[in-house]
Amino acid sequence: MNTNTFNADTICAVSTPSGVGGIAVIRISGSEALTVSDKLLTNVNFAASIQEQSPYSVAYRTVYKDNSPIDDVLVSVFLAPHSYTGEDTVEISCHGSIYIQQEIMRLLIIAGARQAEPGEFTMRAFLNGKIDLSQAEAVADLIASTSEGMHRLAVNQMRGGFSSELSNLREQLLDFVSLIELELDFSDHDDIDFADRTQLHTLATTIRDRINILAESFAAGNAIKNGIPVAIIGKTNVGKSTLLNGLLNDDRAIVSDIPGTTRDTIEEMLTVNGQLYRFIDTAGLRDDTTDAIETLGIRRSFEKAEKASLILYLFDLTQEDNDQVIELSRWVQRFGKPVLMLGTKNDLARRSPVHTVNNVRLIHICCKEQSDIERVKQYITEMTSKGQWSAVSGQRSTVSGQLSNVIVSNLRHYEALLRAGEAIDRVLEGLAANLSGELLSEDIRDCIRHLGAITGGEILPNDVLSNIFSKFCIGK
Repeated sequence: MNTNTFNADTICAVSTPSGVGGIAVIRISGSEALTVSDKLLTNVNFAASIQEQSPYSVAYRTVYKDNSPIDDVLVSVFLAPHSYTGEDTVEISCHGSIYIQQEIMRLLIIAGARQAEPGEFTMRAFLNGKIDLSQAEAVADLIASTSEGMHRLAVNQMRGGFSSELSNLREQLLDFVSLIELELDFSDHDDIDFADRTQLHTLATTIRDRINILAESFAAGNAIKNGIPVAIIGKTNVGKSTLLNGLLNDDRAIVSDIPGTTRDTIEEMLTVNGQLYRFIDTAGLRDDTTDAIETLGIRRSFEKAEKASLILYLFDLTQEDNDQVIELSRWVQRFGKPVLMLGTKNDLARRSPVHTVNNVRLIHICCKEQSDIERVKQYITEMTSKGQWSAVSGQRSTVSGQLSNVIVSNLRHYEALLRAGEAIDRVLEGLAANLSGELLSEDIRDCIRHLGAITGGEILPNDVLSNIFSKFCIGK
């Protein structure tokens, strides 16, 4: 996608999923959007031009092919700059027939428009200043959202929460770098200091902490976007695969009485109470195996447990007595993360539930009882709601205990924040070493540049922009 020349074209595309609804929306955008649309919305029997239609209104019209009607449609007109793309835009709502959509698209192309490339409407909105780059990327996230958590994250970013945060940081840095560079213009006067170094140190420290908070939130954002990882671990034949099947309400994992049936990890996604989870069934833990493949599977079990945000540790109530359970509760704390211990096969053991052992939450269940499966889901929701994934509007950072209204979920943004953090660290080091204003200015501008790359405030190469928008679907 050539960002230097595409604005001269008028583009069109179907903006709704093909063949999944009774209505389809076809969008036309560009300087000739109204003229192009006129060629198939007027004929000898209907002479009124679409250019006479009141802007920001909806009109009932008919699409014609060689003066023969194709479909009765609703037409919306938006004039530049008050449209999604910032250009003249026409949206045609037609019936969802594939034939009708294809005919309207064919007629629009004959009339002078061209098929839009993936993400081209949103790219035009960005280049025309309607949204910044982080908001544009949030459009793709919103379309792809499959859970309430993902939806909240995308909406918050689309509404400019992240952009506002970054804009505030950049403006403060720009003010200081301007004062420092003003000093350079008066370098022959050693007694003139426009930029107070103490204030700059305070500002740089505040901005460094804020950047760290935003960068830390990436773990939470990634969990919301890709699912909070929950590792299901325990010894062989304790019901791990049965639990996974129960959570999914599907026979996803093989269940057998033979120890070591699960030799590799099985991962499945599930939305629970609006939050996306990634459940990972792992190989059973045991020390007496001589099977090389099973040994590798056990090693992977520990690796998944280390990377998980929550661990479900299963043990067999018919095999472990109370003293052994207490010892297990100490052992699971080695992972240093939330653990829910599940005593399984309680349909056979019938033991009284113990809610907490050594500060580890514990419940007794039967993996084949749906009511017990629902209890497990409830506990998972409660335990993760106390963590940093629970709310886009209240994520707590470990840097300073502050609450952040913004959670970062985009890897590109995260990497830019890391580079910005490195630059502001150099500013603080430079202040401590009493470096010249010229060197401080260079590092401050480096920080500003990395922050600007997130929102597009700094000019990005065409290949970077094309890569970002190529991941969109056509029509968006």
